[in-house]
Amino acid sequence: MARKNFLAGLGDIDLSQDQAPTPYPMRGASKTMIRSLDEMAKQAEKFLEGEAIVELDPEQVDGSFISDRLGDDQGEFDALVEAISAQGQNTPILVRPHSDVDGRYQVVFGHRRLRAAKVLGRKVRAVVKQMDDRTHVIVQGQENSARANLTFIERALFAKRLDERGYDREVITTALATNAASLSKMMSVIERVPLDLVGAIGAAPSIGRERWLELSLLVGKASNAAKVQGVVAAPGFAETSSDERFSALLNVLKRSSKTVKKTELPGNVGKWQPSDRSVAAEIKDTGKSFSISMKAKNASRFGLFLSARLDTLYAEFLQVEDKHGD
Repeated sequence: MARKNFLAGLGDIDLSQDQAPTPYPMRGASKTMIRSLDEMAKQAEKFLEGEAIVELDPEQVDGSFISDRLGDDQGEFDALVEAISAQGQNTPILVRPHSDVDGRYQVVFGHRRLRAAKVLGRKVRAVVKQMDDRTHVIVQGQENSARANLTFIERALFAKRLDERGYDREVITTALATNAASLSKMMSVIERVPLDLVGAIGAAPSIGRERWLELSLLVGKASNAAKVQGVVAAPGFAETSSDERFSALLNVLKRSSKTVKKTELPGNVGKWQPSDRSVAAEIKDTGKSFSISMKAKNASRFGLFLSARLDTLYAEFLQVEDKHGD
């Protein structure tokens, strides 16, 4: 689905004032984060063209009225703080005037940059744009979708929260830059997996739609409820990574869902064959069942012969039983 640019028609942003030389070589996560910031700056221009950038006290800015994350990766956030400290905040955040409180703002996108500014004790560079709630959620969702920054389960959770607030499927698919079929799968997963379990697992950045669908079907079985609780409550579960927590739970549920074959007691097994060897019969008696299986040339005809006389044979059996009972 093509993205609808609800902030189209705005001019270029001059970000040159933030291009300060890096005071020391950037390596590893910091270097990766700076590259990410550069990519984010390019994406933000599509939303923020022509708008004036202002500096705001982070304490004046509240989070979005609808969350789209399951917590930040601390390592990535630390790298973001380090990169902004060294290079400056190249990419402004987008805020709107608070709908209920004068003199305050709400973040549309840029939550982590706002948080980093608070940690660094500096003002946050922002574009202030007036918009209604509907446009807010669409822009928020599209910006995150464009940077592929939300995991599958975070997108599904965001969709559920929008649905609960009464937004129609057109708004939700537009916000997530997805189609109706994909949205339907997201909603089916988030309906089957309880929210407290989603929170216990976390964002699971490496886990895609198909594995979440598989887990949701297993979690949805009432017979698995105790197993789910046991895995989540197990010592050390919370200390592992989000991906590891997901895999641990899925593996336990998959093992327990395998069909266990019932082993039948061998019982008494006998064989019978007439002198002409035209029939070979195997007789099995387990105490709970009795079976005769036949093969060879006359097996079919002899089997039909016996079947046709079962009533007579059973009557004879009862007569013999009565005599033995006397």
